[in-house]
Amino acid sequence: MNPITNPFAPGAGTPPPELAGRDELRETIRVAIARTRRGLPARSLLMVGLRGVGKTVLLDRMRDDAEATGVHTLRIEAPESRSLPALLAPQLRQALLRLSRVERARDLSQRALRALAGFARSLKAKYGDIEVGLDFDPEAGLADNGNLEQDLLALLEAAGEAAQAGGTAFALFLDELQYVEEDELAALITALHRTAQRRLPVILIGAGLPQLRGQMGRAKSYAERMFEFPEIGALPDPAARIAITKPLRDEQVEITPGALDRIVRETHGYPYFLQEWGKHVWDAATASPVGEPDVESAFEGTIAALDESFFRVRFDRLTPGERRYLRAMAELGPGPHRSGDIAAELERPVSSFGPIRSQLIAKGMVWSPNHGDTAFTVPLFDEFMRRIMPGDDWRE
Repeated sequence: MNPITNPFAPGAGTPPPELAGRDELRETIRVAIARTRRGLPARSLLMVGLRGVGKTVLLDRMRDDAEATGVHTLRIEAPESRSLPALLAPQLRQALLRLSRVERARDLSQRALRALAGFARSLKAKYGDIEVGLDFDPEAGLADNGNLEQDLLALLEAAGEAAQAGGTAFALFLDELQYVEEDELAALITALHRTAQRRLPVILIGAGLPQLRGQMGRAKSYAERMFEFPEIGALPDPAARIAITKPLRDEQVEITPGALDRIVRETHGYPYFLQEWGKHVWDAATASPVGEPDVESAFEGTIAALDESFFRVRFDRLTPGERRYLRAMAELGPGPHRSGDIAAELERPVSSFGPIRSQLIAKGMVWSPNHGDTAFTVPLFDEFMRRIMPGDDWRE
């Protein structure tokens, strides 16, 4: 069929043609933001899930939903190498400048911008990556102590007061939150706790890998009471089917039940895999309805594309020792696996793999669902590891 009209959209954070199965969560977020805007109690939400389940897409769609209601949003993605103050400051400046155009919020927005100037200058020595335009001179004693926890608290309070005066809210949409350092997470939690106590309209909608729940608890013991942690996983069977059939029907194309069953089975309902399979099956098909021979024809191309675009970019970041560890995990199956069982596959004491396991967790490749357990953060990565490191040579 015509590749120009192919409706499927595999890609990192690329919006799918049909965001199936997430309406309930979007409504939960909408209600939380609306309550925050009114000064009513609402908990911030941190979505946790494996790679490829659509957390980034959801975060962006929720941000669009919030912006449509007049809420001021900040969109931040936390890479491994940047500090939270450096990521937050430019985004907050832009949001405050927009808010300062609202007459009733102008004075307090300008005060918040002075707080931002003090925040950036006082913390520049510690966080050398802070780069932000300063529109006002700092106000002495306002967010300028040089202590991240105290200064971030004062800064978000000032921003919340400005949003309150403007009849709006600040919603922070923060992706890849697991890469934020623990002391920075602690400062963010403290600041959000204070704005919640004062009923100021500031809320965090975050997303991260499954280990984020534990990281938040270690940063501040009361974090579990402050946040909701909805788990984002594979789509249930009906939603996975809609994610394929709806885009096809929008293009006046049908699919046979057998072909649809095969796609859902191969993808396990993971949104990214559904998009990749949908794209390649469309390209393999010649006419409607799409049938099982079309899915079979697309098989090799789909797996090759997933290996190259989804799996390989993560594999290439690994050291030889890390690759062997993950290959041993793959030998045991999808997981999770006991650390002792992985060590036994490698015929070495479990204690010798502590540093490698910690490095893999830091890189976001594995996580620990329970003490002593290790699981992949990337769905179907065990199958990929067996493809890219076949045989037994990896044991040597």
